[in-house]
Amino acid sequence: MLQFDERLINFAKNPESGPRVVVMGGGTGLSMLLRGLKLYSHNLTAIVTVADNGGSSGMLREDLGMLPPGDIRNCIIALADTEPLLSDLFNFRFTEGRLQGQSFGNLFIAAMNGVCGNFSDAVRNVSKVLAVQGRVLPVSLQDIHLQAQLADGTSIVGETEIGSRIATTSNRIEKISMNPADARALPEALDAIARAEILVLGPGSLYTSIIPNLLFPEIVQAILASQAVKVYVSNIMTQPAETLGYDATDHVQAMLRHAGRKTATGLIDHCITNNAWIEEPLIRKYQLESAIPVVTDIDALQALGINVLQSPLACVSSGVIRHDHTLLARLILGLGLAR
Repeated sequence: MLQFDERLINFAKNPESGPRVVVMGGGTGLSMLLRGLKLYSHNLTAIVTVADNGGSSGMLREDLGMLPPGDIRNCIIALADTEPLLSDLFNFRFTEGRLQGQSFGNLFIAAMNGVCGNFSDAVRNVSKVLAVQGRVLPVSLQDIHLQAQLADGTSIVGETEIGSRIATTSNRIEKISMNPADARALPEALDAIARAEILVLGPGSLYTSIIPNLLFPEIVQAILASQAVKVYVSNIMTQPAETLGYDATDHVQAMLRHAGRKTATGLIDHCITNNAWIEEPLIRKYQLESAIPVVTDIDALQALGINVLQSPLACVSSGVIRHDHTLLARLILGLGLAR
């Protein structure tokens, strides 16, 4: 282990020499993880879902016919090597007038999209402006909408609608699909997966951030063919609209089901879960919203062919439970170095 620690120290001194890491997902979980990983490697690629249809991203998507920029923006900011003021500027949201609710960063990406004529070049050029340490890629350049089939036979269309629904044990999500079903993944994303030394899924919303990447058959095939160390980072808390009552094994089985796999072999090597104590008042606060800590059944995960690594990852920021992004990054890189 000392040898691995020394290599991490060397990576921290010279991140340009860090391993090639690909992270896949969306939302705040992905950008949080990138903040930790960039301390040790600048050879990072974030592959981001593009099905968001709510908020500022949804408005720009509807008005301009462009892909939603919100998750892309968060990842760019997380990897940016800029002054804090510029990051604050890109995160700024207008609070009044016709631009109320719009993010400046989203508008900037929209303007760059208009200048470049395509979303991929727009993201690439915005990344240059912000001196991004790594790459941020949309998983696809096609206009994609998610649809959830529920256990009670009903269906819901739209990422925002899926993530904000009132869930019960009788209407859990059975299946997520995308429209168009034959949408193609971005070739650069497939190439990044093929070249990765470490591949990370999560943390993030299971059905609207992580699984959407696995709806592309070529993405799944690229992961299976990759020689990378493959890591799934479990969420610390369940999400009422998506994973009501789920444990870590339920999360993994949903991923395998959508990837068309019976075991995790070739798709997930390791699962990182939290075992930090969470204060009872904070748990009660989450329980009011039907969220509970994600429980880990080590035997069940091992039966799927997954090595389980538990660590005290939970920390509290502004009353919200988050992963300790620095510790999480070290654990992920340690798994890669231990091969």
